[in-house]
Amino acid sequence: MRYVTLTDVFVHPVAQKYLKRSGIAHAIATAYNAYRLAIQHGVNADLATKAGLLHDMGHYEWYSNGTWDYEQYKQNDIHAIKGAERAHKLLIRLGEHPQNAKEIALAILLHTDSYLPEGEFKRKPLQTIIKLADEADEEPGGKHHYRQIDDALALKKIKQLDELVNRQLQKERLDDII
Repeated sequence: MRYVTLTDVFVHPVAQKYLKRSGIAHAIATAYNAYRLAIQHGVNADLATKAGLLHDMGHYEWYSNGTWDYEQYKQNDIHAIKGAERAHKLLIRLGEHPQNAKEIALAILLHTDSYLPEGEFKRKPLQTIIKLADEADEEPGGKHHYRQIDDALALKKIKQLDELVNRQLQKERLDDII
């Protein structure tokens, strides 16, 4: 059962504020990558697409002398921590099941190694999928955050992904019955 759709999340003013800051085109591409990976690995596509969409909503804009400073970002970034908190709060506010909101927030928290201590770290499947989905869309120097997409096209792509998730969940329900 879906408590909250991607469209519900995407159109919310809080999501719009932070998605625009971190790049809507990248967020949507990551959500689609997360969907494909979730299907391949038997992970909940609803949770994966939401985590993929919201994975960078904690970004802070690191500027020096009026221009983006990628090196300063790489050295000081903790966007996954702030993003996990923002996503959890938003999802709960929208009516997402609390356990789902927690799983999504944890996947966002662990989607990058940029602030984690060195050494072995074992991610759960959803957390690994979000990391891989993000990496699949990265461009050198953080340029993936600056790709543009028309607002109407962005909403259309979100609605299409919602439909894919709905069909996948229906298929899984039918498979459980049979």
